Amino acid sequence: MLFSARAEYACLAMLELAAQYGSPKPVPLTDIANKHGIPSSRFLVQILIQLNKAGLVTSTRGAAGGYHIAKRPADITLGDVVAAVEGTEQAGTRTNPRKPASPLAVALDDVWERIRVAHDEFLKAQATVLKQTTLAQLVDSGQPLQYVI
Repeated sequence: MLFSARAEYACLAMLELAAQYGSPKPVPLTDIANKHGIPSSRFLVQILIQLNKAGLVTSTRGAAGGYHIAKRPADITLGDVVAAVEGTEQAGTRTNPRKPASPLAVALDDVWERIRVAHDEFLKAQATVLKQTTLAQLVDSGQPLQYVI
């Protein structure tokens, strides 16, 4: 799995809100959860709070309350959404490398370094795709074709 359930649910929620962009009626949390098979409404509430703090959604309280996307879908990337719920930290580097004590330790350290470089390249490629993909693009590609007969 490349992303956590939190990131996946955040992206689905944002895509649902993007699909409803321009509607005056806020989208209820339960509609988002039910439509996309998100099992825990409490978990989704926490995600939407993070998205609100990041300025990506707004909320309306009350019986007719729910959520709106805070910006145009074309102005929000998947990278923005993932960063809002996961942060922008990148793990995987060893902070205190040890001095190799043997030729085998040197060989192992070489493997760790190659893995680190490959991981860094993967993260850069992943970040590029996330930064280049907007919610509007995904909403457009995910809308079913409508035929009038």
